[in-house]
Amino acid sequence: MKIAQVAPLWERVPPPSYGGIELVVSRLTDELVRRGHEVTLFASGDSHTLAHLETVCPRALRLDPSVKEHDVYEMLELSQVYQHAAEFDIIHSHVGISALPLASLVTTTPTVHTLHGNFTKDNRNAFSYYQKQPYVSISNAQRQLNLNYVATVHNGIELEDYKFVAAAQEPPYLAFLGRFSPEKGPQHAIAIAKQTGWRLKMAGKVDVVDSKFFEQEIAPHIDGQQIEYLGEINHAEKTELLGNAAITLFPITWQEPFGLVMTESMATGTPVIAMNLGSVSEVIAHGKTGFVCQSYEEMAAMIPLALKLNRQTCREYVESNFSVSQMVNGYEAVYRQIIKDRIKSNGRIHAAKIQF
Repeated sequence: MKIAQVAPLWERVPPPSYGGIELVVSRLTDELVRRGHEVTLFASGDSHTLAHLETVCPRALRLDPSVKEHDVYEMLELSQVYQHAAEFDIIHSHVGISALPLASLVTTTPTVHTLHGNFTKDNRNAFSYYQKQPYVSISNAQRQLNLNYVATVHNGIELEDYKFVAAAQEPPYLAFLGRFSPEKGPQHAIAIAKQTGWRLKMAGKVDVVDSKFFEQEIAPHIDGQQIEYLGEINHAEKTELLGNAAITLFPITWQEPFGLVMTESMATGTPVIAMNLGSVSEVIAHGKTGFVCQSYEEMAAMIPLALKLNRQTCREYVESNFSVSQMVNGYEAVYRQIIKDRIKSNGRIHAAKIQF
């Protein structure tokens, strides 16, 4: 198949540190190329890929202080994609609502939209207006709006990228990895660590919009001893942080669409304790690879039990359920189905015109 993958321009593909969408797009794109598909990746110019790269900006927008209007480049990217739509069998968008209007106007090549985020009060109107376009959810919990869902395809990770660690580092510590924003719950990770007396190592980026939250709710607790902040770390540092931890905390406050950190942690052997919101119960095998909790107090109480979980089981669970191979199998099936449906639809339209 000739496939266009359309990635956000905010971060490069794959991301040098934090960036779940871009990591998924990278693994999906490269594996499709390995399987013999002809893939074009539309992404920032500093992206690394086995596919043919097309770009409208030299580097990730968040790293370019000269760019003041980010929407301009997303518009240019989508214009580039749909000007060449006829060259592809299918277009796979990862950019959310921005692609919906153009995708609805192009009848030669179908577009499938993977939903990487949550529905908001505002974007619900756009998705509802374009509800008949084909969508892929990344968890069943994400399906909170009546859309034309073709399938649920869970995000996959490359197991070889995550070294298995048979035993946690001594002295033991809890890990938190993610954006430092209220919905990711770093404030609750700190509270759990202080309540239980555990050391906590934290890492992740602080977006400008979350800088006030970080300075007021997080920074005052960082002492470099019990509460340690490692900053925005790269992939090698990430796997070391997660793999050497006794437990990874996932104390979210929102309806998490997927939560790649959970699979990354379990791949290294480290169990996860998380709040039961969004996709969490789909990702964690409760009582085997971690615990799905109803409160932050319960999360703290589950630490002794989580220490008894088998780390090899965590690794095998990810291998069986969240591999790149399984993810790409799912998307290949989606592409075939959508192309088949489009051919049938166009055939009916053609027949109708002839009959008329």
